[in-house]
Amino acid sequence: MSIDHQRKMVAILKILDQAGKPLGSTALSRDLSDMGFELRERMIRNYLHQMDLKGLTKNLGRRGRIITDEGHKELDVAVAIDKVGFINSRINELAYRMTFDEDRLSGTVIVNVSTVTTPYAKKSLREVARVMDARLGMGRFFLTGGVLKEDQEITPHIADGQMTIGTICSVTLNGIFLRHHINMISRFGGLLEFQDHQPVRFSQIISYDGSTIDPIEIFIKGKMTSVHQVMQNGTGSIGVGFREIPAVALDDANRIIEKLEKLGLGGVIMIGRPNRPLLDIPVSVGQVGMIVTAGLNPVAALEEMGMYTTNRALYNLCDFKRLQSIQTILNP
Repeated sequence: MSIDHQRKMVAILKILDQAGKPLGSTALSRDLSDMGFELRERMIRNYLHQMDLKGLTKNLGRRGRIITDEGHKELDVAVAIDKVGFINSRINELAYRMTFDEDRLSGTVIVNVSTVTTPYAKKSLREVARVMDARLGMGRFFLTGGVLKEDQEITPHIADGQMTIGTICSVTLNGIFLRHHINMISRFGGLLEFQDHQPVRFSQIISYDGSTIDPIEIFIKGKMTSVHQVMQNGTGSIGVGFREIPAVALDDANRIIEKLEKLGLGGVIMIGRPNRPLLDIPVSVGQVGMIVTAGLNPVAALEEMGMYTTNRALYNLCDFKRLQSIQTILNP
């Protein structure tokens, strides 16, 4: 089946799914035209006949066709394929919209949002703070609250055995560097293996271009991290991101990283040399590799302790002034 043929079949499935009722070729022709597909009714009937044979649609006679369960499955797969590269798009969008000014410690930063099911809220928050204090998270600030829906505010809330935690996303670095006219390219998320407190190699990598969800979310739910173990004895695997920046900007980048460290916003684990591989990962010509710790690592540690979590990386922008320092937990 050609790609063009498949796209038209998926378009028909989308229309039937959204309609929620049987549709005939005339109605489908009109809606397909709105989507940019100019198909005669006879051609649409040919497509529908093929889809009937595949079990994707069901013919109800004069009433038209409806989408079947198999059609819904086919549509879900197609939508997932359409979303490949979504993470990279989201990274670029939020980095561009960020307004954080490190000189004034004001403006917006990018946050991940996680919901933790636990009766031990204080113990959980202390574990989160300890992971950040061990420099395995993104900086030393976080947020507790409840999330209603996408794009709605995060409001303080801890109840019913569930707690919502907002952590600074490592893509915040992209936004800060962009403000300094340094283009940072996010290449992949991975698991970085530590031995004796030193990073030694990547054990897993997932390209942002080829994923529909954030790789670190996958690693957490796959029980592949050992953040708590790295914090305890320096051996194990944590979530990280691999970035590239222009080699000509290396000196400026180092100054920015040093400043962010002093402000409690550090997250860079390693930075390479121009045109040289970093932990055996090659970089593009004229670029420098950089390894950045994942903002979701503190939540990964909670999952490792047996707490159930749901995670949304790159959730949204948040006013930096709403975040609190881990010192409020470590030294109440």
